Amino acid sequence: MAAQTEAKKGKMSTYFKGIKAEMKKVIWPNKKELLNYTGVVILISGIVSLIVYLLDIGIHRVLALFIK
Repeated sequence: MAAQTEAKKGKMSTYFKGIKAEMKKVIWPNKKELLNYTGVVILISGIVSLIVYLLDIGIHRVLALFIK
């Protein structure tokens, strides 16, 4: 039983060491890039929500014609 516990601790330790090593490899964006990416995401989200809104209105009006 104790051997299994030690094996689990070893696996967890190896796992977290791997995570730490991978995080060091990541190239994080600087402030300017981050703001640029954030703006793009907000803009695209707004465009998609506008398209969905317009489709919703259009479908609602078409269905209203059939219901009357």
